[in-house]
Amino acid sequence: MEINVGLVGYGTVGKGMLEILINNGNVIRKRSGFDIVVRAVADMNIDKNKDALLSTIPHITRDVNQLLDDENIDIIVELIGGINDARDIIHKAIVRKKHIVTANKALLAMHGEEIFKLAEEYDVIVGFEGSVGGGIPIIRVLKEDLAVNNVKEIYGIVNGTANYILTKMEKEGKEFYDVLGEAQDMGYAESDPAFDVEGIDSAHKISIISSIAFCTHIPFHKIYTEGITNIKQIDIAFAKRLNCKIKLLAIAKKYKEDIEVRVHPTIIPDRYILSKVDDVYNAFYIRCGKVDRTIHYGRGAGGSPTGSAVVADIVSIARDIKSCSSKRVPLLGFSKKFDNYYHIKDINEIYSAFYLRFTVVDKPKVMSVISGILGDHNISIISALQRGELSSNNMMPLVFMTHEVLAKNIYDAVNIIDQLDIIKDKTVIIRVEQ
Repeated sequence: MEINVGLVGYGTVGKGMLEILINNGNVIRKRSGFDIVVRAVADMNIDKNKDALLSTIPHITRDVNQLLDDENIDIIVELIGGINDARDIIHKAIVRKKHIVTANKALLAMHGEEIFKLAEEYDVIVGFEGSVGGGIPIIRVLKEDLAVNNVKEIYGIVNGTANYILTKMEKEGKEFYDVLGEAQDMGYAESDPAFDVEGIDSAHKISIISSIAFCTHIPFHKIYTEGITNIKQIDIAFAKRLNCKIKLLAIAKKYKEDIEVRVHPTIIPDRYILSKVDDVYNAFYIRCGKVDRTIHYGRGAGGSPTGSAVVADIVSIARDIKSCSSKRVPLLGFSKKFDNYYHIKDINEIYSAFYLRFTVVDKPKVMSVISGILGDHNISIISALQRGELSSNNMMPLVFMTHEVLAKNIYDAVNIIDQLDIIKDKTVIIRVEQ
Protein backbone atom coordinates (compact mmCIF):
# COMPACT_ATOMS: atom_id res chain seq x y z
CA MET A 1 0.00 0.00 0.00
CA GLU A 2 1.19 3.50 -0.85
CA ILE A 3 0.29 6.79 0.79
CA ASN A 4 0.92 9.77 -1.48
CA VAL A 5 2.09 13.05 -0.03
CA GLY A 6 2.28 16.55 -1.48
CA LEU A 7 4.81 18.87 0.18
CA VAL A 8 4.21 22.63 0.10
CA GLY A 9 7.28 24.58 1.19
CA TYR A 10 10.81 23.27 0.73
CA GLY A 11 12.86 24.95 3.44
CA THR A 12 14.85 23.57 6.36
CA VAL A 13 12.03 21.43 7.76
CA GLY A 14 10.87 20.30 4.30
CA LYS A 15 14.36 19.07 3.50
CA GLY A 16 14.60 17.37 6.90
CA MET A 17 11.29 15.62 6.28
CA LEU A 18 12.30 14.44 2.80
CA GLU A 19 15.67 13.19 4.01
CA ILE A 20 13.99 11.13 6.74
CA LEU A 21 11.50 9.59 4.31
CA ILE A 22 14.32 8.63 1.94
CA ASN A 23 16.93 7.46 4.46
CA ASN A 24 14.53 5.77 6.88
CA GLY A 25 12.12 4.36 4.34
CA ASN A 26 12.79 0.79 5.40
CA VAL A 27 12.18 1.57 9.08
CA ILE A 28 8.92 3.31 8.23
CA ARG A 29 7.81 0.41 6.04
CA LYS A 30 8.55 -2.14 8.78
CA ARG A 31 6.65 -0.20 11.41
CA SER A 32 3.70 0.82 9.30
CA GLY A 33 3.32 -1.80 6.59
CA PHE A 34 3.15 0.68 3.71
CA ASP A 35 5.25 3.04 1.62
CA ILE A 36 5.03 6.81 1.96
CA VAL A 37 5.67 8.44 -1.39
CA VAL A 38 6.25 12.16 -1.85
CA ARG A 39 4.48 12.57 -5.15
CA ALA A 40 5.04 16.32 -5.60
CA VAL A 41 6.81 19.31 -4.06
CA ALA A 42 5.68 22.91 -4.52
CA ASP A 43 7.83 25.91 -3.66
CA MET A 44 8.13 29.34 -5.25
CA ASN A 45 11.95 29.20 -5.24
CA ILE A 46 12.53 25.55 -5.93
CA ASP A 47 15.38 24.41 -8.20
CA LYS A 48 15.50 20.67 -8.80
CA ASN A 49 19.01 20.79 -10.24
CA LYS A 50 20.54 22.14 -7.02
CA ASP A 51 19.26 19.50 -4.60
CA ALA A 52 19.95 15.77 -4.94
CA LEU A 53 16.99 14.90 -2.68
CA LEU A 54 14.59 16.37 -5.22
CA SER A 55 15.78 13.96 -7.92
CA THR A 56 13.57 11.31 -6.30
CA ILE A 57 10.40 13.42 -6.59
CA PRO A 58 8.19 12.81 -9.66
CA HIS A 59 6.73 16.28 -9.84
CA ILE A 60 8.35 19.61 -8.93
CA THR A 61 6.36 22.82 -9.32
CA ARG A 62 5.98 26.43 -8.22
CA ASP A 63 2.19 26.11 -8.43
CA VAL A 64 0.61 24.72 -5.26
CA ASN A 65 -2.73 24.29 -7.04
CA GLN A 66 -1.26 21.39 -8.99
CA LEU A 67 -0.88 19.52 -5.70
CA LEU A 68 -4.31 20.52 -4.45
CA ASP A 69 -5.93 19.35 -7.69
CA ASP A 70 -4.07 16.02 -7.80
CA GLU A 71 -6.65 13.38 -6.84
CA ASN A 72 -3.91 10.86 -6.05
CA ILE A 73 -2.42 12.90 -3.23
CA ASP A 74 -3.73 11.79 0.17
CA ILE A 75 -1.90 14.19 2.49
CA ILE A 76 -0.83 17.81 2.04
CA VAL A 77 2.12 18.88 4.19
CA GLU A 78 2.19 22.66 4.68
CA LEU A 79 5.63 23.99 5.64
CA ILE A 80 5.66 27.48 4.13
CA GLY A 81 5.05 29.25 7.44
CA GLY A 82 3.33 32.59 7.75
CA ILE A 83 -0.40 33.12 8.09
CA ASN A 84 -2.48 34.11 5.08
CA ASP A 85 -1.07 31.93 2.28
CA ALA A 86 -0.75 28.91 4.58
CA ARG A 87 -4.30 29.39 5.82
CA ASP A 88 -5.62 29.56 2.27
CA ILE A 89 -3.73 26.42 1.21
CA ILE A 90 -4.97 24.42 4.20
CA HIS A 91 -8.57 25.54 3.68
CA LYS A 92 -8.47 24.51 0.02
CA ALA A 93 -6.88 21.16 0.86
CA ILE A 94 -9.47 20.37 3.53
CA VAL A 95 -12.37 21.18 1.20
CA ARG A 96 -10.80 18.77 -1.31
CA LYS A 97 -10.79 16.18 1.54
CA LYS A 98 -7.02 15.92 1.75
CA HIS A 99 -5.54 15.30 5.18
CA ILE A 100 -3.19 17.94 6.56
CA VAL A 101 0.18 17.98 8.31
CA THR A 102 1.60 21.32 9.41
CA ALA A 103 4.28 22.68 11.73
CA ASN A 104 2.82 26.19 11.59
CA LYS A 105 2.35 27.21 15.23
CA ALA A 106 1.55 30.85 14.45
CA LEU A 107 -1.27 29.83 12.09
CA LEU A 108 -2.75 27.33 14.57
CA ALA A 109 -2.51 29.77 17.47
CA MET A 110 -4.26 32.48 15.46
CA HIS A 111 -6.71 30.44 13.36
CA GLY A 112 -6.62 26.90 14.72
CA GLU A 113 -10.23 26.96 15.88
CA GLU A 114 -11.61 27.62 12.39
CA ILE A 115 -9.21 25.11 10.79
CA PHE A 116 -10.21 22.34 13.21
CA LYS A 117 -13.91 23.10 12.75
CA LEU A 118 -13.54 22.88 8.97
CA ALA A 119 -11.57 19.65 9.27
CA GLU A 120 -14.33 18.14 11.42
CA GLU A 121 -16.91 19.18 8.84
CA TYR A 122 -15.04 17.47 6.00
CA ASP A 123 -13.84 14.47 8.06
CA VAL A 124 -10.19 15.38 7.58
CA ILE A 125 -7.28 14.72 9.95
CA VAL A 126 -4.92 17.55 10.90
CA GLY A 127 -1.52 16.54 12.26
CA PHE A 128 0.51 19.28 13.95
CA GLU A 129 3.07 17.59 16.19
CA GLY A 130 5.90 19.63 14.66
CA SER A 131 4.27 22.92 15.63
CA VAL A 132 5.34 22.66 19.28
CA GLY A 133 8.58 21.34 20.68
CA GLY A 134 10.29 20.27 17.44
CA GLY A 135 11.19 16.62 17.92
CA ILE A 136 9.60 16.33 21.38
CA PRO A 137 6.30 14.41 20.95
CA ILE A 138 4.41 16.58 23.42
CA ILE A 139 1.15 16.94 21.46
CA ARG A 140 0.69 13.20 21.05
CA VAL A 141 1.55 12.72 24.73
CA LEU A 142 -1.18 15.15 25.79
CA LYS A 143 -3.77 13.82 23.33
CA GLU A 144 -3.18 10.11 23.95
CA ASP A 145 -0.70 9.08 26.64
CA LEU A 146 -2.09 11.46 29.27
CA ALA A 147 -5.69 11.16 28.07
CA VAL A 148 -6.98 9.81 31.41
CA ASN A 149 -5.31 12.55 33.43
CA ASN A 150 -6.62 15.88 34.60
CA VAL A 151 -3.73 18.16 33.58
CA LYS A 152 -3.21 20.80 36.24
CA GLU A 153 -0.05 22.68 35.30
CA ILE A 154 2.33 23.04 32.37
CA TYR A 155 5.69 24.77 32.51
CA GLY A 156 7.61 24.94 29.26
CA ILE A 157 10.92 26.19 27.94
CA VAL A 158 9.69 26.28 24.37
CA ASN A 159 11.95 28.70 22.51
CA GLY A 160 15.50 27.63 21.81
CA THR A 161 16.75 31.09 20.82
CA ALA A 162 15.67 32.73 24.07
CA ASN A 163 16.98 29.82 26.11
CA TYR A 164 20.33 29.94 24.31
CA ILE A 165 20.67 33.67 25.04
CA LEU A 166 19.83 33.31 28.73
CA THR A 167 22.24 30.35 29.04
CA LYS A 168 25.10 32.33 27.48
CA MET A 169 24.35 35.34 29.69
CA GLU A 170 24.49 33.11 32.76
CA LYS A 171 27.63 31.18 31.83
CA GLU A 172 29.70 33.92 30.17
CA GLY A 173 28.59 37.04 31.99
CA LYS A 174 27.59 38.87 28.81
CA GLU A 175 24.72 41.29 28.29
CA PHE A 176 21.62 40.49 26.24
CA TYR A 177 22.42 42.36 23.03
CA ASP A 178 25.99 41.00 22.89
CA VAL A 179 24.72 37.43 23.08
CA LEU A 180 21.90 38.16 20.62
CA GLY A 181 24.45 39.26 18.02
CA GLU A 182 26.40 36.02 18.51
CA ALA A 183 23.19 33.98 18.22
CA GLN A 184 22.36 35.73 14.93
CA ASP A 185 25.87 35.05 13.59
CA MET A 186 25.48 31.35 14.47
CA GLY A 187 22.03 31.08 12.91
CA TYR A 188 20.23 30.51 16.22
CA ALA A 189 18.41 33.85 15.95
CA GLU A 190 16.73 35.53 12.98
CA SER A 191 17.82 38.93 11.70
CA ASP A 192 14.53 40.14 13.20
CA PRO A 193 14.44 38.14 16.45
CA ALA A 194 11.28 39.70 17.90
CA PHE A 195 9.11 36.55 17.74
CA ASP A 196 11.69 34.65 19.78
CA VAL A 197 13.02 37.18 22.28
CA GLU A 198 9.70 38.97 22.88
CA GLY A 199 7.98 35.69 23.81
CA ILE A 200 5.55 35.63 20.86
CA ASP A 201 6.71 32.25 19.56
CA SER A 202 6.39 30.79 23.07
CA ALA A 203 2.88 32.21 23.36
CA HIS A 204 1.87 30.57 20.07
CA LYS A 205 3.04 27.23 21.42
CA ILE A 206 1.46 27.43 24.86
CA SER A 207 -1.82 28.45 23.18
CA ILE A 208 -1.81 25.18 21.27
CA ILE A 209 -0.78 22.77 24.02
CA SER A 210 -2.89 24.36 26.77
CA SER A 211 -5.95 24.08 24.51
CA ILE A 212 -5.27 20.34 24.25
CA ALA A 213 -4.39 19.91 27.92
CA PHE A 214 -7.44 21.76 29.27
CA CYS A 215 -9.99 20.59 26.66
CA THR A 216 -10.93 24.09 25.56
CA HIS A 217 -9.82 26.85 23.22
CA ILE A 218 -7.14 29.26 24.48
CA PRO A 219 -7.12 32.36 22.25
CA PHE A 220 -3.61 33.57 21.55
CA HIS A 221 -4.54 37.22 22.09
CA LYS A 222 -5.54 36.51 25.69
CA ILE A 223 -2.09 35.19 26.66
CA TYR A 224 0.07 37.62 28.65
CA THR A 225 3.38 37.81 26.80
CA GLU A 226 6.65 39.36 27.96
CA GLY A 227 10.11 38.78 26.50
CA ILE A 228 13.68 38.79 27.76
CA THR A 229 15.03 42.01 26.24
CA ASN A 230 15.01 43.80 29.61
CA ILE A 231 16.97 41.11 31.45
CA LYS A 232 20.37 42.46 32.49
CA GLN A 233 23.51 40.73 33.66
CA ILE A 234 22.87 42.21 37.11
CA ASP A 235 19.59 40.25 37.30
CA ILE A 236 21.42 37.05 36.36
CA ALA A 237 23.94 37.79 39.14
CA PHE A 238 21.26 38.44 41.76
CA ALA A 239 19.49 35.22 40.74
CA LYS A 240 22.74 33.32 41.29
CA ARG A 241 23.04 34.77 44.80
CA LEU A 242 19.57 33.38 45.45
CA ASN A 243 20.58 29.94 44.06
CA CYS A 244 18.23 30.52 41.13
CA LYS A 245 18.23 30.96 37.37
CA ILE A 246 16.18 33.05 34.97
CA LYS A 247 14.31 31.21 32.22
CA LEU A 248 11.70 32.30 29.70
CA LEU A 249 8.78 30.10 30.72
CA ALA A 250 5.44 29.40 29.08
CA ILE A 251 3.08 28.61 31.96
CA ALA A 252 -0.47 27.26 31.98
CA LYS A 253 -2.50 26.35 35.08
CA LYS A 254 -6.04 25.03 35.34
CA TYR A 255 -8.26 25.80 38.30
CA LYS A 256 -11.85 24.79 38.94
CA GLU A 257 -13.47 27.67 37.06
CA ASP A 258 -10.64 29.46 35.27
CA ILE A 259 -7.24 29.20 33.62
CA GLU A 260 -4.05 31.19 33.66
CA VAL A 261 -1.79 31.17 30.60
CA ARG A 262 1.27 33.39 30.42
CA VAL A 263 4.77 33.77 28.96
CA HIS A 264 7.48 35.76 30.72
CA PRO A 265 10.97 35.60 32.24
CA THR A 266 10.77 33.60 35.45
CA ILE A 267 13.14 33.05 38.34
CA ILE A 268 13.25 29.39 39.36
CA PRO A 269 15.42 27.60 41.95
CA ASP A 270 18.45 25.94 40.37
CA ARG A 271 17.47 22.62 42.01
CA TYR A 272 14.49 22.43 39.61
CA ILE A 273 14.78 20.23 36.55
CA LEU A 274 13.85 23.04 34.16
CA SER A 275 16.77 25.11 35.44
CA LYS A 276 19.09 22.46 33.93
CA VAL A 277 17.67 22.89 30.41
CA ASP A 278 20.29 24.93 28.59
CA ASP A 279 21.20 26.26 25.16
CA VAL A 280 18.73 25.55 22.32
CA TYR A 281 16.97 22.67 24.06
CA ASN A 282 13.29 22.68 24.98
CA ALA A 283 11.47 20.98 27.85
CA PHE A 284 7.94 20.57 29.21
CA TYR A 285 7.15 19.92 32.86
CA ILE A 286 3.58 18.69 33.30
CA ARG A 287 1.71 18.04 36.54
CA CYS A 288 -1.33 15.78 36.32
CA GLY A 289 -3.89 14.28 38.64
CA LYS A 290 -2.80 10.63 38.36
CA VAL A 291 0.75 10.32 37.04
CA ASP A 292 1.80 13.39 39.05
CA ARG A 293 4.84 14.95 37.33
CA THR A 294 6.37 14.16 33.95
CA ILE A 295 9.09 15.95 32.00
CA HIS A 296 9.72 15.88 28.27
CA TYR A 297 13.05 17.11 26.90
CA GLY A 298 14.76 17.41 23.54
CA ARG A 299 15.61 19.58 20.57
CA GLY A 300 12.85 22.09 19.98
CA ALA A 301 13.66 23.12 16.42
CA GLY A 302 15.76 22.29 13.36
CA GLY A 303 15.32 20.34 10.15
CA SER A 304 15.77 16.83 11.51
CA PRO A 305 13.90 17.10 14.85
CA THR A 306 10.91 18.95 13.39
CA GLY A 307 11.08 16.88 10.21
CA SER A 308 10.85 13.77 12.38
CA ALA A 309 7.68 15.11 14.01
CA VAL A 310 6.19 15.90 10.59
CA VAL A 311 6.92 12.39 9.29
CA ALA A 312 5.47 10.88 12.48
CA ASP A 313 2.23 12.75 11.75
CA ILE A 314 2.24 11.43 8.19
CA VAL A 315 2.68 7.87 9.46
CA SER A 316 -0.11 8.32 12.02
CA ILE A 317 -2.51 9.64 9.37
CA ALA A 318 -1.50 6.85 6.98
CA ARG A 319 -2.36 4.27 9.65
CA ASP A 320 -5.78 5.86 10.08
CA ILE A 321 -6.32 5.84 6.32
CA LYS A 322 -5.38 2.18 6.19
CA SER A 323 -7.75 1.30 9.04
CA CYS A 324 -10.54 3.58 7.72
CA SER A 325 -10.61 5.33 11.09
CA SER A 326 -10.18 9.07 10.57
CA LYS A 327 -11.67 10.00 13.95
CA ARG A 328 -9.86 7.54 16.18
CA VAL A 329 -8.30 10.46 18.09
CA PRO A 330 -10.12 13.81 18.14
CA LEU A 331 -8.13 16.61 16.49
CA LEU A 332 -7.44 18.36 19.80
CA GLY A 333 -7.69 15.25 21.93
CA PHE A 334 -11.20 15.94 23.25
CA SER A 335 -14.56 15.14 21.74
CA LYS A 336 -16.72 18.07 22.80
CA LYS A 337 -17.41 21.01 20.53
CA PHE A 338 -15.16 24.04 20.26
CA ASP A 339 -17.50 26.25 22.28
CA ASN A 340 -16.56 25.36 25.85
CA TYR A 341 -14.43 28.23 27.10
CA TYR A 342 -13.05 28.97 30.54
CA HIS A 343 -12.28 32.37 31.95
CA ILE A 344 -8.64 33.21 31.27
CA LYS A 345 -7.20 35.27 34.07
CA ASP A 346 -5.81 38.70 33.38
CA ILE A 347 -2.19 39.04 34.48
CA ASN A 348 -3.32 41.42 37.25
CA GLU A 349 -5.50 38.64 38.72
CA ILE A 350 -2.65 36.13 39.11
CA TYR A 351 -0.84 35.45 42.37
CA SER A 352 2.92 35.00 42.26
CA ALA A 353 6.09 35.69 44.18
CA PHE A 354 8.15 38.54 42.71
CA TYR A 355 11.71 39.76 42.26
CA LEU A 356 11.86 43.57 42.26
CA ARG A 357 15.08 45.39 41.32
CA PHE A 358 15.12 49.08 42.11
CA THR A 359 17.84 51.47 41.00
CA VAL A 360 18.08 53.85 43.94
CA VAL A 361 20.06 56.81 45.24
CA ASP A 362 22.77 55.51 47.57
CA LYS A 363 21.73 57.17 50.82
CA PRO A 364 20.17 56.18 54.16
CA LYS A 365 16.51 55.19 54.68
CA VAL A 366 15.93 54.30 51.01
CA MET A 367 15.13 50.72 51.89
CA SER A 368 12.67 51.69 54.59
CA VAL A 369 10.82 54.09 52.26
CA ILE A 370 10.39 51.40 49.58
CA SER A 371 9.49 48.63 52.03
CA GLY A 372 6.91 50.94 53.61
CA ILE A 373 5.12 51.46 50.29
CA LEU A 374 5.25 47.73 49.59
CA GLY A 375 3.75 47.09 53.01
CA ASP A 376 0.96 49.58 52.33
CA HIS A 377 -0.02 47.37 49.36
CA ASN A 378 -0.02 44.14 51.42
CA ILE A 379 3.24 42.96 49.88
CA SER A 380 5.23 40.81 52.28
CA ILE A 381 9.03 40.76 51.79
CA ILE A 382 11.06 37.56 52.10
CA SER A 383 14.47 39.17 51.70
CA ALA A 384 16.29 42.30 50.55
CA LEU A 385 19.65 42.34 48.79
CA GLN A 386 22.04 45.20 48.06
CA ARG A 387 25.11 45.23 45.84
CA GLY A 388 27.12 48.19 47.07
CA GLU A 389 30.08 47.23 44.88
CA LEU A 390 27.85 47.83 41.84
CA SER A 391 27.14 51.42 42.82
CA SER A 392 27.93 54.06 40.21
CA ASN A 393 27.11 57.75 39.93
CA ASN A 394 25.68 57.57 43.46
CA MET A 395 23.16 54.90 42.31
CA MET A 396 22.83 51.39 43.68
CA PRO A 397 20.76 48.28 42.84
CA LEU A 398 18.37 47.14 45.54
CA VAL A 399 16.45 43.87 45.24
CA PHE A 400 13.39 42.70 47.15
CA MET A 401 12.04 39.14 47.01
CA THR A 402 8.37 38.93 47.95
CA HIS A 403 6.02 36.27 49.16
CA GLU A 404 3.19 35.28 46.83
CA VAL A 405 0.98 38.29 46.19
CA LEU A 406 -1.65 39.53 43.76
CA ALA A 407 0.09 40.99 40.71
CA LYS A 408 -2.08 44.12 40.76
CA ASN A 409 -0.68 45.00 44.17
CA ILE A 410 2.85 44.80 42.81
CA TYR A 411 2.09 47.00 39.80
CA ASP A 412 0.25 49.58 41.91
CA ALA A 413 3.10 49.78 44.42
CA VAL A 414 5.84 49.97 41.80
CA ASN A 415 3.99 52.71 39.92
CA ILE A 416 4.10 54.83 43.09
CA ILE A 417 7.71 53.94 43.93
CA ASP A 418 8.94 54.75 40.42
CA GLN A 419 7.72 58.34 40.86
CA LEU A 420 9.99 58.92 43.88
CA ASP A 421 13.11 61.08 43.62
CA ILE A 422 15.18 58.27 45.12
CA ILE A 423 14.44 56.04 42.08
CA LYS A 424 16.73 56.59 39.09
CA ASP A 425 15.53 53.98 36.60
CA LYS A 426 12.44 51.92 35.77
CA THR A 427 11.98 49.08 38.25
CA VAL A 428 12.59 45.56 36.92
CA ILE A 429 9.83 43.08 37.82
CA ILE A 430 10.39 39.34 37.37
CA ARG A 431 7.99 36.67 38.54
CA VAL A 432 9.19 33.82 40.71
CA GLU A 433 7.91 30.23 40.55
CA GLN A 434 8.51 28.30 43.76
